[in-house]
Amino acid sequence: MKLTIEEAHHLSERSLIAAGYTQEEADKITQHIMDTELRGLDYGGLARTLSVFERTTKPGYTRGPIKVVHETPLSALVDGQNTIGYLVARYASDLCIDKASEHGMAVVGARDTWHTGMLSFFAEMAAEHDLVTMIASNAAPNTAPYGGTEGRFGTNPICFGFPSTTNPVIWDIGTSNIMHGEVVLAERLGNPLPEGVAYDQEGQPTTDPTAALSGAFTNWGGHKGSGLAIAVQLLGTMCNVNPIPEGMFGYGCLFVMMRADLLMSAKEYKENVAYYAAEVRKTRPVEGGPTVRMPYDRSIETRQSLIDANEVEISDEVYKKLMTIAGLNSRSSSSD
Repeated sequence: MKLTIEEAHHLSERSLIAAGYTQEEADKITQHIMDTELRGLDYGGLARTLSVFERTTKPGYTRGPIKVVHETPLSALVDGQNTIGYLVARYASDLCIDKASEHGMAVVGARDTWHTGMLSFFAEMAAEHDLVTMIASNAAPNTAPYGGTEGRFGTNPICFGFPSTTNPVIWDIGTSNIMHGEVVLAERLGNPLPEGVAYDQEGQPTTDPTAALSGAFTNWGGHKGSGLAIAVQLLGTMCNVNPIPEGMFGYGCLFVMMRADLLMSAKEYKENVAYYAAEVRKTRPVEGGPTVRMPYDRSIETRQSLIDANEVEISDEVYKKLMTIAGLNSRSSSSD
């Protein structure tokens, strides 16, 4: 189903309000979800709105107000009290931006949260304030370490962001070979997983998303990626959370930010970042290969292309379910 950006935003927002979020909360969550959708990551776009609705309306789910439980001029610990990470991480990120902008650097942790979304969303916001950023978020143990077949850490995203005189340089990756949201969407649509990305409960390779969700995903990058994932798990633990969170809650997300002008002028630093990025893009590509890109180039290009087209496309199944939740009238698929 093809939708205009405004239609997609409205659909997500209405669905979240139906889940019990306020207008302001629904708008903040949807800003993040739509940015993910516009970057071409459909599993974290409107399909995630559906997952959020299902989780939030599940019997027994409760949440408390987001609050700061410990604070110094350079640091803070934010307790999400089981509130979705789109809101908790946004609160923590805004607080970290304010502290780092004033004092030069800051560390802010967020705990007891889930679904923080794209960490690059927050790094891009920080780059607009001339801040260099590192963000790390741990999660439930659904990914196996190198050489293993049982989950011991999460899909564990880590992100680095650097302001520039042109586009910021942002590297945001998950440390598993497939993200949890991708597996959930594959299960929802009845699609198989690629080979080599998951094990079932018995430790056997599987392409069945349902079996993968009860088993473990494979880690990215061999022993090096496994080591990075372990580091992210322990960075998240700095937020005063369980080293191995149980289920889809209790995650820790750590923000570290510093002003670009700590050791040199911000203008000079950003010029250096832009110069280096341009030099990397000039790298001679392999024969027959595409032009070399910097991290975040694809995201920026895809987002601008979809904004210019004023169009996003979601699966008919996700569309119909969200329309029902939102109490709106479905229309025939324009992709038919």
